[in-house]
Amino acid sequence: MTLLGWAQIALVLALTVAAAVPIGRYIAAVADGRVTWLRPVETLFYRVGGIDPARGQDWRGYALAMLAANAAGFVLLFAILRLQGVLPLNPQGASGMSSWLAFNTAVSFVTNTNWQAYSGEVAASYLSQMAGFTVQNFLSASTGIALALAVSRAFARGGLRELGNFWADFTRVTLYVLLPMAVVLGFAFVALGMPQTLADYATATTLEGAQQTIPLGPVAFQVAIKHLGTNGGGFFGVNSLHPFEGPDAIATALQIMAQAVIPFALCLAFGRIVGDIRQGRALLAVMLGFVVVATAAIYAAEAAGNPLMTAMGVDPAMGNMEGKDVRFGLPLVALFTATTTGASCGAVNAMFDSFTPLGGMVPLFLIQLGEVLPGGVGSGLYGMLVFALLAVFVAGLMVGRTPEYLGKKVQAREIKLAMLAVLILPTAILGFTAVSLVLPAAISSIQDGGPHGLSEMLYAYTSAAGNNGSAFGGLTADTPWLNTTLGIAMLLGRFAFVVPVMAIAGSLAAKPRAPEGAGTFPTHGPLFAGLLAGVILILGGLQFLPSLTLGPIAEHFSLLTGKTF
Repeated sequence: MTLLGWAQIALVLALTVAAAVPIGRYIAAVADGRVTWLRPVETLFYRVGGIDPARGQDWRGYALAMLAANAAGFVLLFAILRLQGVLPLNPQGASGMSSWLAFNTAVSFVTNTNWQAYSGEVAASYLSQMAGFTVQNFLSASTGIALALAVSRAFARGGLRELGNFWADFTRVTLYVLLPMAVVLGFAFVALGMPQTLADYATATTLEGAQQTIPLGPVAFQVAIKHLGTNGGGFFGVNSLHPFEGPDAIATALQIMAQAVIPFALCLAFGRIVGDIRQGRALLAVMLGFVVVATAAIYAAEAAGNPLMTAMGVDPAMGNMEGKDVRFGLPLVALFTATTTGASCGAVNAMFDSFTPLGGMVPLFLIQLGEVLPGGVGSGLYGMLVFALLAVFVAGLMVGRTPEYLGKKVQAREIKLAMLAVLILPTAILGFTAVSLVLPAAISSIQDGGPHGLSEMLYAYTSAAGNNGSAFGGLTADTPWLNTTLGIAMLLGRFAFVVPVMAIAGSLAAKPRAPEGAGTFPTHGPLFAGLLAGVILILGGLQFLPSLTLGPIAEHFSLLTGKTF
């Protein structure tokens, strides 16, 4: 680790937080309906859809509308992928995906996971990339932000029966937040050298005289929304490690900022919606603290180098550069990895399978902590609020007082629903991993034996259930078993989590908001931030430490001692 490396990390994080301040203010204005510069377009969508934006929905109506929108998106994307071989904008003649792969891919993009059991430049047509993947990158992100706004309203006032209108929130977020940001960022990426074309793949002659096909396509604008929406699905198979997706360090820094800025901004928007900006700052401080610590852990592990290479006489001064690119260097790789796995983005600018065991354990553990640090767009905020309710519940147990959060009494119903939501992740991750590690059809997909092989399978289901989408290389995921079970894990991680969260929001919205009293536990200072961080760590440690011990921790000690654990 170097001082210059830390200066790069500090600069990118400082710029991200600085950008989050005005964006958070703007999102709060969008949530209140005060942004109207695209009102004619917005009104047209309402008329075509037969929607009355002023008609509020209770939590059930809001959740059902969300599920209906996402079900329609799944059907449309599944059809495009199955039929892409006979549809236009397919210059490379990509055939239709198998039903197993199309199911997995459609679920992946609808749930904001963007897990890819295929290589984009080979298996997907331009139409699939644009009308399928890019569109869902917008819509899945809009869904998450809309849900976060609805949950935020539950804390804003008392006696509410309605949380807003999903269709109105969905439309406004797309038009006023994601679309303009993606257009600006997309043009910036084009200026930095990313392709944006419908031309056929190029053919070049190498220095040896061989013919090489260079894949092109509408890359820049898909990359823009994949990061802004914390989607992560790359146009190319190697994602942002490809020179057309990650041409240089400036593009990488912009991608890091893009995948973290909206989750950060939503915390500040939450503070404005509930009328106390300090509440949003406390949530942001916890998110930012975890990002810094995770970045430091990855940076330290990778900068230490590979013990096996050091034992062979290789100078460890450059660190472990296997699977990485000198265009970025270890500092930006570490920060990119921490934000992409903490933010449920899943884009990568290095190959996690080549990380040191402890370096690879950090992104794995970040996802297992619930994808709230900073979390996906929207999902990070409402996931963090679930942990906030558990934190005040713990504080209430300590002092023998009914817990409150923002003036709302947190009672048995809310805690039961919160625990139901929190337990979805370990159930899906550990359950599917355990079954897969004893099934020959699943074990045959693992490239490596021992602890590393366990990590490959554990990471796959962690990434799927956490709606992240990144992966350890080496796992052959395009099989009927993995396509199906990973798809189910994605659905559970997205929708089985959010429905109880919406039920919590409905319950809290109906309760009166009591003023703070002398015995009220303050939830805007460092004491609460520390308690919240502790609850997140303890829950993650209790649930996943045994599996981590058998995987990356055992592999780490094997490298150090030369013994098999």
